[in-house]
Amino acid sequence: MDPRNETHVSHFLLMEVTEDPKLQSLLSSLFLSMYLVTILGNLLIILAVCSDSHLHTPMYFFVSNLSVNDICLSTTTIPKMLVNIQTQNQSITYTGCLTQICFVLVFASLESCLLAVMAYDRYVAICHPLRYTIIMNSRFCGLLILLPLFIIILDALLHSLMVLQLSFCTDLEIPLFFCEVVQLIKIACSDTLTNNILIYFATSVFGGIPVCGIIFSYTRIVSSVLKMSSAGGKYKAFSTCGSHLSVVSLFYGTGFGVYISSALTNSSGSTAVVSMMYTVVPQMMNPFIYSLRNRDVKGALRKLINRTPSLQ
Repeated sequence: MDPRNETHVSHFLLMEVTEDPKLQSLLSSLFLSMYLVTILGNLLIILAVCSDSHLHTPMYFFVSNLSVNDICLSTTTIPKMLVNIQTQNQSITYTGCLTQICFVLVFASLESCLLAVMAYDRYVAICHPLRYTIIMNSRFCGLLILLPLFIIILDALLHSLMVLQLSFCTDLEIPLFFCEVVQLIKIACSDTLTNNILIYFATSVFGGIPVCGIIFSYTRIVSSVLKMSSAGGKYKAFSTCGSHLSVVSLFYGTGFGVYISSALTNSSGSTAVVSMMYTVVPQMMNPFIYSLRNRDVKGALRKLINRTPSLQ
């Protein structure tokens, strides 16, 4: 293998959103609007949870952490893409690309784990209501966030260190709007077997285990709810899970769309679009799902807005 350019890679080239100058301003405005809506919507959820004592429960503790994670994940990808559109320069530095890879891995993996933790929270609340406050105490809730985060950070750093060992030749174009570890490995001109094994293992751990946990939790929830004699009790139990199920469906649905798109089509453009939707749409829609489907959150948002001093 020719080792040329192994130590001289200073930048990569990301995919251009569009070559049409007329569409550039339109797409830039569109993605900027989506980013601002994501930031504002998730900030409102965080402020509502923090300001209303009725929402100081494990369920909303996890919801607020999900909102923080959504802000971070969107901030990792969208601002750089907006800069590239405005400057018409698709380059990203080698260091910037590795940094983006690390943060995307951290926040995407943490989102998956948070959804599994929230499913477990609903399982305990519905199947063990009398022991809920004992099981889901503040120390345990904090552990459910910090332990996965610690493991995820170690995994992301390991991926980044493994990428540092790769050599790149002349093809430095990444067929996505942001740096992603799988796509970067594909353009490497050195052996990537170890990197691919690590990716499959990490996907199984941070994707497969949370999905199995969600399926297990809702299987037990459905079984417990069906045993209830009261129709009102069944409705109340299912309604508490409605928002979370919607978020889970949106996140894993778009993620499954990325997998199907990359497996069934050779078009890098369609894969890039679906990948961007995976890191933009769920994070933008989550605040609306929780605020529109949840009476407690809507009440807290009204109180928050009413307390905001009017500009006179």
